[in-house]
Amino acid sequence: MRVLVTGHKGYIGTVIVPMFVAEGFDVVGLDNCLFEECTFGELPPEVPEIRKDVRDVAAADLDGFDAVVHLAGLSNDPLGNLDGSLTYEINFDAAARLARLAKDAGVKRFLNSSSCSVYGSAGDDMVDETGRLDPITAYGKSKVMLDQELSRLSGPNFTTAYLRNATAYGFSPRLRLDLVLNDFVAAAYTTGRIHIKSDGTPWRPIVHIEDIGRAFMAILRAPQDTVQQQAFNIGLNEENYQIRELAEIVRETVPGCEIEYAADAGPDKRCYRVDCGKIARTLPEFEPKWNARLGAMQLYDAYRRIGLTKEDLDGPRYKRLGTVKGLIDAGILDDRLHRVEQAVGTHV
Repeated sequence: MRVLVTGHKGYIGTVIVPMFVAEGFDVVGLDNCLFEECTFGELPPEVPEIRKDVRDVAAADLDGFDAVVHLAGLSNDPLGNLDGSLTYEINFDAAARLARLAKDAGVKRFLNSSSCSVYGSAGDDMVDETGRLDPITAYGKSKVMLDQELSRLSGPNFTTAYLRNATAYGFSPRLRLDLVLNDFVAAAYTTGRIHIKSDGTPWRPIVHIEDIGRAFMAILRAPQDTVQQQAFNIGLNEENYQIRELAEIVRETVPGCEIEYAADAGPDKRCYRVDCGKIARTLPEFEPKWNARLGAMQLYDAYRRIGLTKEDLDGPRYKRLGTVKGLIDAGILDDRLHRVEQAVGTHV
């Protein structure tokens, strides 16, 4: 199967593309390479790639592919809130256009990396894929809009599926410290302290990035009628945690770590627990390998081995919003997040 992976040089892409290659997929990447300076550790071997903003994709870029795995986009709530119109332009308009081009080019499958943030403020109750969609940020809303558009595009020759990933964690050579478990371990290692801005009660489902890759591969290989127009919560039921529980896991992992709460700490509106039973029932070959304790240890070992510093924790390099703002301030990106030199996309 020949697969185009958009956003292949990002936090998730640099981990799952080598997994795809190892499993025999013929992978080509597509990325605008905004996060080249966010490297932490050794990068994986290169794959053929198209260096291009997803907004600038042309019909010819989709020729010859069997499937698209769509990861590219503004990747979290803070970055999505930088400019709501940009979030919709990139995460919805450009992605929907990409899907239409893929369908016209004869691509058979389009898998979208969606998010459990579509459930927004669902509260303490477990929510499955039939639950009410209640996104409270531009990022979450853009994910709902795209999944709905992909559903309209679905047909006998164009299978679409929507992977509602829990909050990602885990080591990646394109590190992100704007993810809760990654951040907690980084703070514990570099400062000996986890500072919690909420009261610790909000729920978060979490999933390791390698397990996200396993889910994508299971859906790529599944019979069409099994996954057509299907949403899947990606994770494990037992991997729903309150923020304070994650902090306690990290405290037990990193020697000498303490937990403190902000003086004005209160509940966070983003609170949801997700039921991931559907993918387990539908695709039993999907077998997640990670849990929060294993992930915290993996991160702690990587931070020690590679040498994470307090400056890394406090600085913008490993936070997507900080990186993008820095590129704008340096004149590398304009206020619409286009590269100022705006070179024509090249195949490498």
